[in-house]
Parts: sequence; structure tokens; C-alpha cells
Amino acid sequence: MAGLNIDTRRHLPSATFVGIAAALLAVFAGIFIYAGIYNIAGDDPHSKPVYWVLEKLRNQSIAARARGIAVPADLGSATRISTGAGLYTEMCSGCHLGPGVERSEMSQGLYPQAPELARDGQRLSPAEQFWIIKHGVKLSAMPAWGRTHPDPLIWDMVAFVRKLPGMPAEEYKRIIASAPADHDEMMKEMPGMAAKPGAK
Repeated sequence: MAGLNIDTRRHLPSATFVGIAAALLAVFAGIFIYAGIYNIAGDDPHSKPVYWVLEKLRNQSIAARARGIAVPADLGSATRISTGAGLYTEMCSGCHLGPGVERSEMSQGLYPQAPELARDGQRLSPAEQFWIIKHGVKLSAMPAWGRTHPDPLIWDMVAFVRKLPGMPAEEYKRIIASAPADHDEMMKEMPGMAAKPGAK
């Protein structure tokens, strides 16, 4: 309406009010942190709101960083899947299990629980799975395998993980049994591995 004058300052909190509210919030946060009020124990689950925030933060962060990662054209090749099966057995199955694999003591003690990839391995895209395996996830037991493994081996793990959902236990055992047995042989090809203590 023409000529209508609205004084927005009357409808907004004053700078003094905002400053006092911010100071009180900071004091409360300080007391909350330094008094150890929040139980960080792994056997005491987060509240639903906290878990929702952390889960949303994790999912959005992974999706944003996985954009633009090029997926190899041969991701479904038998060679990649076989190599990935050997790596998965040594590095992943203790937490993420596999078809017909009983829950280990380690997997039962984790919080947040590691996803059972034979059940929900297809929930993420190949690029997202690659990013997680390479970079790990803060505030979880997921390590950053990219510090010790080159991209081709990480893609091999992704290739195998993509095959896990719906895989019968007998097929899982067969693929694992036929996988390359010597992890050290694969790792020898990595630059700098030979110089590390204990490397052959």
C-alpha cells in the first residue's frame, strides 16, 4: 500500500537482547561440555534428534564430496570383484560381515553400528562408496583406507561390495576362497611401501 510506513525495528529484538541471549547460550554450552553432561559411551545410543542431525550431516557431506568422481568402466569385471573379495575378507568383514557370516564381537560393540553390506550395500552410489572407503568417516570406526591403499584397490573393494546384496552364502564362500590370497603382494606395488618397517 502506498504511503504505508512500517518501523521494522519495533518488531525485531534489540542488539542488547541478542547479545545477552548469545552470551547465555555460550555459558550454557560451556557448562554442558566441561561438566561432561553428555554421555559419550558407545553403549549408550544418541538421542533421536542428535542421531538424526549426525546422520543427515554424514549423508549430505558424503554426497557432496562424491559428486564428480568418475566410476571405472570395468567396475563389474570378474578380476576387480575377485581382488575386492580378498581385500574385503581381510579388512572389512570383521565389522561389515557377509552373507552367512555371524556377527563378530567387534561388530556387536561398535556404535554407530557398521552397516551389514550384504543387506544395504546398494543404498549408496559407487562414487559414494569409493569416497567412504578412501576417506573414512569421522566419529565412527570406518578408517580412511586411502592412506594405505591406492585408488585401483579401493575400486576393487567397491566392485565386490556392489555384488554383496542378495548374494547367497555359498557364493560368498566360493568367491572368498578363490580370491587372491596375498594382500602383501598387492601392497608391494604401492609407492613407499617397501620403505616401511616390516615391509618385504
